[in-house]
Amino acid sequence: MKKIQYLFLFTLLAITLSCISSSESPKEKTESITNKEELKTAYFASGCFWCVEAIFENVKGVEEVISGYSGGIKKNPTYREICTGTLRHAESVLVYYNPKVINYKTLLKVFFGSHDPTTVNRQGNDAGPQYRSIVFYQTEEEKIMCEDYIKELDELKMFTSKIVTEVVPFDIFYPAEDYHQNYEKNHPNDSYVKAISIPRLLRFEDKFPELLKQKH
Repeated sequence: MKKIQYLFLFTLLAITLSCISSSESPKEKTESITNKEELKTAYFASGCFWCVEAIFENVKGVEEVISGYSGGIKKNPTYREICTGTLRHAESVLVYYNPKVINYKTLLKVFFGSHDPTTVNRQGNDAGPQYRSIVFYQTEEEKIMCEDYIKELDELKMFTSKIVTEVVPFDIFYPAEDYHQNYEKNHPNDSYVKAISIPRLLRFEDKFPELLKQKH
């Protein structure tokens, strides 16, 4: 019996170490950007950041995406803490993009076209304030652009209900733990990824093929 227990613990440890080693830290991801001085940043929240990161990383002109937390009240929150919903942090992404290839208006198109912005504190079956829809603007121009785009979508009745996305000034972004980075790519067989994240990405790809990077 002890041999079986030791074997189980060893296997569990090996799997854990494998997952950790296959993850890329936010620092490593940003350090891999060779043309960082040419890039701009944008911040969004629209449900599970595994899904959102994967979508933006497939868009032309987007150089890198970091999963993290923003919009809440505590410094350096952990995943376990934000999952309680009490800190008001949302699962968010930091998008590094090349303005010579893609503009902020198109990023808004990606954002609103890849989730349901009409549900309060929810995205699909994921419920809680950590999954709410938010645009974190950094300039007055971004704010106006977003508000005008929301008004346009509502007037065209692009959704069955009114958009409830928060449009708030950006304050601070905390990168998530290493194992959250590139999660969909590193864990294609994860049950959530297979059932929720990949289908969400495929729906986006079918909807906006002109925005996608060429796949090699």
